[in-house]
Amino acid sequence: MDAYLWMFLPLFVAAGSALLAFYIMQSRLEVAVSRERETLAEIKAALHAKDKIMEETIRATEESVQRKALNEFLADFRVEERHYVRESKSLFVNKKAMVLQERLFFRNIPLSNWVEHEMIVEEGGDIQQLAKACSIFSGKAASSELSGLLEGQLDAAGAADRGKLIR
Repeated sequence: MDAYLWMFLPLFVAAGSALLAFYIMQSRLEVAVSRERETLAEIKAALHAKDKIMEETIRATEESVQRKALNEFLADFRVEERHYVRESKSLFVNKKAMVLQERLFFRNIPLSNWVEHEMIVEEGGDIQQLAKACSIFSGKAASSELSGLLEGQLDAAGAADRGKLIR
């Protein structure tokens, strides 16, 4: 029995050493794999953050380009205006009226016919102030209404485009 013990003892020791080496190497492999997974997760998070930043930058750039294009488009609109005073005399009444004519242009293309307003001028009234007050295509009012309409359409189109991006 002693002979068998001395014969198989080195085999048991070798098997135990092999098993111990296997478990040590397995644990080292698991540590290396977990480090690689951690590094991979960090890289994926960084890429995801950069993608979001890039999408937001692209969206902001598109919006600024649309606004710039809209402002350039609105700058091409202008109003041609002319006015004169018409006097009508009857037996006892002398009426003085100012006739204001306006026309809307896009660059050099007329967009409307002459729009004519006739306003009765009181004695001592300021004709220039009356012309500005009664203007249909006044610069501030027309551009704010037109830009409000166009921005609403651009916002609706932008929302539709964002909906396409999300899908």
